Amino acid sequence: MEDMSTTQLRFAERYEEGRVPWGDPAPPPEIIALAAATPPGRALDVGCGFGRAVIYLAERGWSAVGVDFVPQAIAEAQRRAAAAGVADRAAFHVASATELTFLAPPFDLVLDVGCMHSFTDEMLTAYRDEITRLLRSGGQYVLFAHLRDAAEPEGEDGPRGIAETTIHDLLRGAFRLERVERGVTQVEDRPPWNSAWFWFRRV
Repeated sequence: MEDMSTTQLRFAERYEEGRVPWGDPAPPPEIIALAAATPPGRALDVGCGFGRAVIYLAERGWSAVGVDFVPQAIAEAQRRAAAAGVADRAAFHVASATELTFLAPPFDLVLDVGCMHSFTDEMLTAYRDEITRLLRSGGQYVLFAHLRDAAEPEGEDGPRGIAETTIHDLLRGAFRLERVERGVTQVEDRPPWNSAWFWFRRV
């Protein structure tokens, strides 16, 4: 099982080698649609990468914060935000998604596009506690995750995908599920993954 430092190193190597399939400057269509349908507020993107969602929201009047544990990603996100002219509304921090005590609530929106699904059970609990603390009652939590069967064992280097039942069990009580869109995702030359977008509301 990987520890956090090993995982961070693995992702840092991907950024250095340019193997970043999530590096497109445009956010996913689901985020674009969400921004069009939601009045601007305060947003947090957990595992923000190059900051594409944060920058897109900031361009549309949001005050947005992105966190990622890879310094190279945050440095590039800051550069892109400055180039887009939204550095005053787009803040970025090098941090683990499980340790966000430096952020103060409330947020109106929390995004996670492919971060939570690689967490261990211990990390999931800490992550859940942080987003629960930060998101206001009635706020939206939008999650994209690669899915795996609950009985499927983890790989030697940690989880690859998360069971949908684990997501629901983790968030039960603090979040209300509003919508799920299931699909299949192809990442680089790997076999296709089952995946889904989840729209939750903080109770």
